[in-house]
Amino acid sequence: MRLRGDESRVDPLIRKNPFPFYRALREQQPVYYDPKLDVYLVSRYEDVETVLRDPVTFSLEHGYQDRYANGFVDELADIMNREGGGFVRDIIACDPPAHTRLRKLLDKAFTAHRVKTLEPRIRQIVVDLIEPIAGRGHADGMKDIGAPLTARVICEQLGFDFDEVGTERIARWTTALLAQIGRMQTHDEMLANAREMCELQNYIIPIIRARESEPREDMISDLVHARLDDEQNPTLSFAEKVSCVRAMLIAGNDTTAAAIANLLLVLATQPDLARRLHESADDDRFLTRFVEELLRLEPPSHGLFRTTTREVQLGGTRLPAFAQVCILFASANDDESQFPCSRQFDVTRGNVGKHLTFGAGIHRCIGAALAKMEIKVAAQEIIKRLDDIRLAIPLEEIAYLPTVATQTVMRLPLTFSRRA
Repeated sequence: MRLRGDESRVDPLIRKNPFPFYRALREQQPVYYDPKLDVYLVSRYEDVETVLRDPVTFSLEHGYQDRYANGFVDELADIMNREGGGFVRDIIACDPPAHTRLRKLLDKAFTAHRVKTLEPRIRQIVVDLIEPIAGRGHADGMKDIGAPLTARVICEQLGFDFDEVGTERIARWTTALLAQIGRMQTHDEMLANAREMCELQNYIIPIIRARESEPREDMISDLVHARLDDEQNPTLSFAEKVSCVRAMLIAGNDTTAAAIANLLLVLATQPDLARRLHESADDDRFLTRFVEELLRLEPPSHGLFRTTTREVQLGGTRLPAFAQVCILFASANDDESQFPCSRQFDVTRGNVGKHLTFGAGIHRCIGAALAKMEIKVAAQEIIKRLDDIRLAIPLEEIAYLPTVATQTVMRLPLTFSRRA
């Protein structure tokens, strides 16, 4: 693929299969101005890591907020203030020193002990999902497996009633929030998404209020009652609580559901790999490496944004102050200088855990350990129960959510048989 200079990450063919485009960027123009997004795409591993590890020069707060809602932020805020309990920014996407304080408080909800204690319940959720469909012979990998699995897990951990909320409701809320950072939202879509965001906040705000007075054994209670040795700001403000719970619900659901759908897609299109996974289903080291390679090869998050706070050289390109850059995690993970034969699924790689799917530096994903554990348990229990997994539609018919932030499958029709 030869770059002309007018290609964009939002072009339909590129959005469907961006990896040839990513390769062209790395080889020809590693820091590329995308004319339709009005951002610089950062494609090489080395440059992506540079951005991630310099949060002062490359601001997450400005990258996230400056074009929030794709130009409709004032109208969105008016709607949220009138109908949704208030317009609350995504406070978790902030720069130091505010980030340092928030991260310490959030860490109290993601302790290693809490994550470890979740494994038996997550395993039971997977089994309860797979067993009823195993004999049916067909299912949608996203609608029937990925989405309900991760939705139930995050609902239980936050303390929501999953039967009351449901998978489809969470999916609508997730799509609405992701659209605000996805750079592809129209005005009509913003209005529809605003209604979903109001519904989401009107659901979570009473629960937060209830946990303030009567804490339970869940993550919302952990957040609400978390304290630091800080005389001025020892606890989260109410707006911070709303923002953090909202972020945990969406981040803990969408990307992990997309990763599990990607797992099923890989198994459906690489039968030899599915066979190896089955043979090694009880080998913890193999499973761990399998999940790392899956996350490298098919990361659910493809690109997130930063803003330069000063003029800076990156990848041979001069970026002015206040330029928007999009960190292409998926391209960095595909960089042959780091991962030879990068499009091959290879669990024997010496650097299998070096991918940047969860970011790096101070903004590395706080839920990485939980996500990996969910995917690992899902892979193990799925392959023990489902055999001969195949796509029920041509590969080229798979469609993705209209956002550049994630690569989330909308439908994944599969056929299979119950493993004897």
